[in-house]
Amino acid sequence: MSHLVSTALRLDGFTTVVADTAPGALAAVAEHDPDLVVLDIMLGDAGSMDGVGVLRRLREAGADVPVIFLTARDASGDVVAGLRAGADDYVVKPFRVEELLARVHAVMRRSVPDPTRSATLKVADLELDEESREVHRAGQEVHLTATEFELLRYLMRNERVVVSKAQILERVWRYDFGGQSNIVELYIGYLRKKIDNVEPRLIHTVRGAGYVLKAPR
Repeated sequence: MSHLVSTALRLDGFTTVVADTAPGALAAVAEHDPDLVVLDIMLGDAGSMDGVGVLRRLREAGADVPVIFLTARDASGDVVAGLRAGADDYVVKPFRVEELLARVHAVMRRSVPDPTRSATLKVADLELDEESREVHRAGQEVHLTATEFELLRYLMRNERVVVSKAQILERVWRYDFGGQSNIVELYIGYLRKKIDNVEPRLIHTVRGAGYVLKAPR
């Protein structure tokens, strides 16, 4: 599976590094500092940590590299565990290579600056620099993953506008999750922990409608 994915990515223009075990995956990320990781829950070293464990280790170490998580069709618990551990996206096995490549490109778009829009967004004491991709709250830098950054940028660009989960999925993830809107709730939760741990609270839930980012008047 890993070599099939690697070959498809190379044919699509990417440079790839393959690791078949959990220690190998952690070492490869540390050595190569990749732009994206495709991580299967089923790794080659039975008895060691699985893909979710690797992902947790990466996030605990401060690695904000985008991660696409591969999981079996009947492993819905793995999907939730992977997203909670900090995955940016997931693909269910068996999958079509074209689908995986589409997801890779979508995540990569979220992790690089948009050359057509370069500005600093500001709401209260929250600042987001679209060029440097730096975020500050109350003067303190906030480290976000690529998906967290894109979600926050979308909310800030729509300050005081209520956006639905469907709108967020379309804009941030760029495709339909087939009802898996809990990914939006998870990532809203991540943002709240990182930027709403001081007053005033900026991200608000509008019951039955969606979310809105606004400062008190």
